[in-house]
Amino acid sequence: MAPLRLPAFAKINEGLCVLGRRPDGYHELRTIFQTIGLHDVLEFSLERGGGIRFECDDPALPAGRENLVWRSVAAARRALGVRAAVRVRLEKRIPVGRGLGGGSSDAAVALVAMERLARRKLEPAARMRIAADLGSDVPFFLCGGRALGLGRGEELYPLADAPKRFVVVVSPAGIAVSTREAYGWLRAPALTMRAAAPKLRRFCALCSSGQGNPLENDFEAAVFTRHPRLARIRRALLEHGAAGAALAGSGSAVFGEFQSPAQARRAANLFPDDQVFITETVTREEYLRAIEG
Repeated sequence: MAPLRLPAFAKINEGLCVLGRRPDGYHELRTIFQTIGLHDVLEFSLERGGGIRFECDDPALPAGRENLVWRSVAAARRALGVRAAVRVRLEKRIPVGRGLGGGSSDAAVALVAMERLARRKLEPAARMRIAADLGSDVPFFLCGGRALGLGRGEELYPLADAPKRFVVVVSPAGIAVSTREAYGWLRAPALTMRAAAPKLRRFCALCSSGQGNPLENDFEAAVFTRHPRLARIRRALLEHGAAGAALAGSGSAVFGEFQSPAQARRAANLFPDDQVFITETVTREEYLRAIEG
């Protein structure tokens, strides 16, 4: 069988409310996920022998059990009864640790790839259970497009696709924010249902309208305080034509949405010292066609 090559798309959050800490230690979220065209590429093949052979062109990423792709392949092999060795090659294009969901997307695509190699699908409940065990964002990347995420983000409700937008993603040089750090920086008064009520009303309006203006992300106040340059990037995107701009997830990437590719290109030129991507939103149909064939 010829190697199977699949894209693993990044995501942005077009709204992200953190409501409070749950009894299980996780935080209760309300978020709108949206896939974008920026993507990693993964290649999968079955070989003689057993085990998992993982290779990546980014030496900074772990290659063994600590890697989400490795863990996803291992879980899928067990669930699908695959005995052959699995070789995986990852071409990393989505910046690591920038809130764009690259690791989660890679893991979800690995699960889909194993189903395709085994020529059978897992039961939907088993599929989602494996994905949720791997990480809170992984279930979203089994469906893509635009979706409402509740709970830890793993409880998903597909939303209608919004009109195509062009997206500038700025991955700032020298600034990294871990998710653990970002949650630790959130102030307790913001994490109450009473404080969340106005945010939730605005969030519901965003879900129904499909418009990304304004975009709100509860991590911004805390993250921007510690990294003011991220606030300046967001402001520059808005001043140069973005319909909406926000921190990507818990950061440190910042994105802006534009109505035309020309606007996006002009805005991208504002950041010559950073890693900048010009891309566009990906609908659910486009997404599923790309990863499921």
